[in-house]
Amino acid sequence: MNFLALAALVAVACQPAHALWPQPTSVETGSTTLKLSPVFTIAVSGLGVPNDVWDAVFRTEAALNKDKLGRLVVGRGASDASSFSKAKTLSKLTLSLEKGAKWTSITSEAQKAPEDRDEAYHLTIPSDGAAATLTANSTLGLYRGLTTFGQFWYEHSGTTYTVDAPVKIQDAPAYPYRGFMLDTARNFFPVADIKRTLDAMSMVKLNQFHWHIVDSQSFPLQIPGFTDLAAKGAYDASKVYTANDVKDIVSYAGARGIDVMVEIDTPGHTAIIAEAHPEFIACPGATPWATYANEPPAGQLRFADADVTKYIGDLFRAVSKLFPSTMFSTGGDELNTNCYDIDEPTQATLNSTGRTLEQALDDFTKSTHKVLQDSGKTPVVWEEMVLDHNVTLSADTKVIVWISSANVKAVAESGHKLIHGASDYFYLDCGHGAWVGDFPTGNSWCDPFKSWQLSYTFDPVANLTADEAKLVLGGQHLLWAEQSGPSNLDDTVWPRAASSAELFWTGPGGNVSTALSRLHDVAYRMRQRGINAIALQPEWCALRPGACDLTA
Repeated sequence: MNFLALAALVAVACQPAHALWPQPTSVETGSTTLKLSPVFTIAVSGLGVPNDVWDAVFRTEAALNKDKLGRLVVGRGASDASSFSKAKTLSKLTLSLEKGAKWTSITSEAQKAPEDRDEAYHLTIPSDGAAATLTANSTLGLYRGLTTFGQFWYEHSGTTYTVDAPVKIQDAPAYPYRGFMLDTARNFFPVADIKRTLDAMSMVKLNQFHWHIVDSQSFPLQIPGFTDLAAKGAYDASKVYTANDVKDIVSYAGARGIDVMVEIDTPGHTAIIAEAHPEFIACPGATPWATYANEPPAGQLRFADADVTKYIGDLFRAVSKLFPSTMFSTGGDELNTNCYDIDEPTQATLNSTGRTLEQALDDFTKSTHKVLQDSGKTPVVWEEMVLDHNVTLSADTKVIVWISSANVKAVAESGHKLIHGASDYFYLDCGHGAWVGDFPTGNSWCDPFKSWQLSYTFDPVANLTADEAKLVLGGQHLLWAEQSGPSNLDDTVWPRAASSAELFWTGPGGNVSTALSRLHDVAYRMRQRGINAIALQPEWCALRPGACDLTA
């Protein structure tokens, strides 16, 4: 091979990958420059188009005008300028539903059960300036296609353009549940921070916001009929989520193709309820706390008490009215039996009813879950409710694996649909050191830090049979907020959480090296939109894909 041929081969090999995230199921692109017209518009074909579809169109048009992202190559696109004079101009993208499909809101489609969501779409962008087209069977699919369309465009010297025309994409997710969990109880996050997080989620096609809204440390949720919980359990009067706040967040999420699943963790992680109802809580404030709880303060529901069971059932019913999602997480993790061993009222109740603690837990679970099912909700629990406790769960109960990926097989063998969230791959708070006091040499329990590369290489069906693999709904990254708040939310989460977005949209087996250049693009575009994603490498590396690999 002569030198020129070798140089040409190397040049092709070093070209950055198409900056789409998550990578579509099927994508064909060319190498022709195509400009976006200054009067570019997105048209919607059909009657009765829902308002949130129009809102999505307007947001997409605004982003195309405001992103002004330079292409991540040396010179940031300066070398592309010579092709602008000969480039055709795209003036229009037309959205339409497939024949027979009906117009419904993006929100209503996003709030369906994960298994019922249709996010597939078909996008074409000709290179000759003819109108681009986006079609789907649902408005949710159209929304996903709009997100992809927006990732093609860069700006240089006042020109918005792509170098990848023509484009043909046929796309659909590998898994229906692609989420992110945020804990707002350890530290409080204002509504604006949650909305910004939802914006970032939508950019990478995540579709499930798991809101761990309350815990032992604070109860910031104002629930109609139960307002004393927040009045006495919030950190202060400014750190609460009102019913209107919840409605606002749910609506904002839905318009961005995201469902909001609330979690009211019971019967553990409930010490804060003692502030309003001390009679409902076992071992409140017991010390040393590490003997009676996984985190301070100690205190858990006296679930053997019929009055407590009824109260939680009524609470669940009231919370269900605030959240239209089909799913409701009741937690069930980290139940500390030492707490009940020293709690005289619990022991007296167990003795008088002739039940064991496990039998009482079964009764509590059946009763409170029935309330949810009667409210049209599917219960979601943490893995202990399947692996550690002998409780009755409905067949449709979904299970989140969190302790270890090694437990996935056992959960799958239970026959329940499962959601990946194992701490050894998807916990964003690991590796920041111990947060408990007087422990100068301590590390976080789930050390080390979980890089985006680690989660990206996770195999959702490892060691599962073909039938067990069908139980995998998808997965999520999680941020427990012992050491996080508004000041470090964005840089802790992004762009790391985007790695699972592609894993569960495109499927496992992606190449970390080629993914990196595309993930750079995600981070840079996020920063253009006000999301403070961290840098993954020095910019020198970002502009030269592969140049900073150890083998380069």
